[in-house]
Amino acid sequence: MRTVFDPAETSPGRFYRLLTATVVPRPIAWVSTESADGVLNLAPYSFFTMASTAPPVAQFTSVGRKDSLRNIEETGQFVINIATVELMEKVNASSAPFPHHIDEFAEVGLHAEPSARVRPPRVAESPASIECSLHRVIEVGDSFVVMGDVLAVTVADEVLAADNAPDFAALGAASRLGRNEWGLTPAVRTLDRPGG
Repeated sequence: MRTVFDPAETSPGRFYRLLTATVVPRPIAWVSTESADGVLNLAPYSFFTMASTAPPVAQFTSVGRKDSLRNIEETGQFVINIATVELMEKVNASSAPFPHHIDEFAEVGLHAEPSARVRPPRVAESPASIECSLHRVIEVGDSFVVMGDVLAVTVADEVLAADNAPDFAALGAASRLGRNEWGLTPAVRTLDRPGG
């Protein structure tokens, strides 16, 4: 037996909770932006992935119009910081609905450090970041898919493996699950793709 949930017969809020408890785990784009007048913003988004590899394009979805989206539209730049298990409480704290004039780095006790290619700073405590210029914003229903051309990826040396990619365990990425649940860095199994 299965229970069938029809979005036409379910409230949007309940269907959102159903989807976010089903599509798991979800990586977290911890997006740092800067407003046109210089106010820093930081917010987590758990609808996050890569849209293209050549050229490299990262994407996240903002459910509703939030400060991050407004800042990106104003300045054309943003940084996706990797949210880690060690930083989970601060990631969660940065999801609060702060007023637009509040510096969220300062508010949650994080350090902003200069990015390599864009004006918005990265989170100094995060071991990896993806610096982007705005590619496009696509409105989909009540949400906005934000795509960014990747200008640089920065990775702390201590989490780099011998192949110059982040070591998954050392990176310690957190994820979002359903309800108020968060995912810890999971166990890893290596499995080669068929055909080499």
